[in-house]
Amino acid sequence: MHRAILFDFNGVIVNDEPQHCEALIATLASYGYPLDREGYYREYLGFDDRECFRFSFERMGRTVDATLMAEAIERKAAMYERAIRSSMELVPGAAEFVRAAAAEGYRLALVSGALRREIELVLAEADLRQFFEQVVAAEDVTACKPDPQGYHTARDALGVDPVRCMVIEDSLPGLEAARRAGMRCTMLSTSHPAQELVTADLVWQDLNGRLPRELPWAD
Repeated sequence: MHRAILFDFNGVIVNDEPQHCEALIATLASYGYPLDREGYYREYLGFDDRECFRFSFERMGRTVDATLMAEAIERKAAMYERAIRSSMELVPGAAEFVRAAAAEGYRLALVSGALRREIELVLAEADLRQFFEQVVAAEDVTACKPDPQGYHTARDALGVDPVRCMVIEDSLPGLEAARRAGMRCTMLSTSHPAQELVTADLVWQDLNGRLPRELPWAD
């Protein structure tokens, strides 16, 4: 019976939190909302774009309608894409780990709060798209992590039992989402200090030199 690895994207495949951070800060500044890097990493890490803007606009006392939300998301996405095309850095070992997992017969999916266009851009640039059977992006769910909807969606599409799934995450909302989906979770300390991730099944600094069989599978 197949095993599946469900990867988060930001901080697991690509080291793009700095680009997301700067793009969100600049976008919110255009609406008169001040945000700094410390505030981003303290309050926004793990949110998808919709939740970032909903959270911020409600704090400003602004009515969040569909037009405003779409405009804000598009502004940030354009800034992010320019930054990624200028300079993209994968998480150490990510490309090698993905290729090894596919070669060994693991079913692979990607579950992220990022926009599909952002995910597809990075996977194409890294030549990794062909290894993922399923990509669940922000547009595919109605609730972001820590809601487990994204992981349920990917698992259902793969047809693999939760006990034979392994999630690889870097954010605390992602860890909670994996737990609520009934899945084991390995955390990378790319976004939080390792000491904050002790409730995970395993903590790695990154994927450099790691192999899929080293993951703490349930069976």
